[in-house]
Amino acid sequence: MKPLFRDANAASASPRVLSPEGSVVCIGAFDGLHLGHQALVGRATARARELGLPAVALSFEPLPREFFAKDAKPPRLMLPRAKLDGLYSLGCDSVGLLRFNAKLASMPAEDFVREVLVDRLSAREVWVGPEFRFGKGRTGDIDLLQAMGDTHGFTAHTIEPVHCSDGERVSSTRIRTALTTGDFDTATKLLGRPYAIGGHVVHGKQLGRTLGYPTANLRYGGKTPALRGIYATWVHGVADRPWPSVSSFGTRPTVDGIEPLLEAHLFDFDGDLYGRRIEVEFVAHLRDEEKFADLDSLVVQMRRDDARARAILAGAPPGATAVSVETCRA
Repeated sequence: MKPLFRDANAASASPRVLSPEGSVVCIGAFDGLHLGHQALVGRATARARELGLPAVALSFEPLPREFFAKDAKPPRLMLPRAKLDGLYSLGCDSVGLLRFNAKLASMPAEDFVREVLVDRLSAREVWVGPEFRFGKGRTGDIDLLQAMGDTHGFTAHTIEPVHCSDGERVSSTRIRTALTTGDFDTATKLLGRPYAIGGHVVHGKQLGRTLGYPTANLRYGGKTPALRGIYATWVHGVADRPWPSVSSFGTRPTVDGIEPLLEAHLFDFDGDLYGRRIEVEFVAHLRDEEKFADLDSLVVQMRRDDARARAILAGAPPGATAVSVETCRA
């Protein structure tokens, strides 16, 4: 499915009403679509069904924190395609990925409300997460939304923070920390599903094949990944069951790589995966990336990684990687 629209700035140049009957809108970065995001989207979609209106999710690409970071891009949990698919799977009828550029960054919050929420989406209800801010200088908040809603005929609401059983709040920042430290149990609890990265398999240099370890390669779209290293993984989408594998995610220092690449070696697999869309589910961190003196030393270590990953996966069944709401509480 394609996003509803990509450029908020097109509102003033070509003011087309996209939801003339009205809509229920939820807004957020939605990086990772964790349990807090799921609660927000769930509340908005439920209200949309009650009112008989379309549910619209608005997000941003790049994320504002990526745009303002410039050279030192912060880690990213989810690529745009996965976020788009995930929002639709949670019940959204339309998704707007707004192009976050200098013009949008300088747009006053009041203009964003009028041009996007009112003129384009005919919003009847707007739902945001706790501490949501928007507009130039982050001056827009729930109070502004509610005040402008009184004028323009919509109501604005926020949900309470979502917490897990340890009492800690669910957040993308906490998930990034968990992934960085290899704490996949915590990441799974906060996401409501195992952490996975999906994409279409692309051609690489085929070095792994010459070394006896062919890999299915996924690019990360120029984004900064939240984790790097060697992992025990399950690969979904290659057969009627998840396939055990060992994966490397990084820049391949032994062969002077530059772009982060996810390379999954599927154990005892024989088949052509080029162009296939797969998901790699991360189970356990085996080691950090390192630069070896030569390819022979690399192969020795790869054999050790292979054996460790097989042993770990023998006692760690695959999870369901679809976005679904579960166990944390608001």
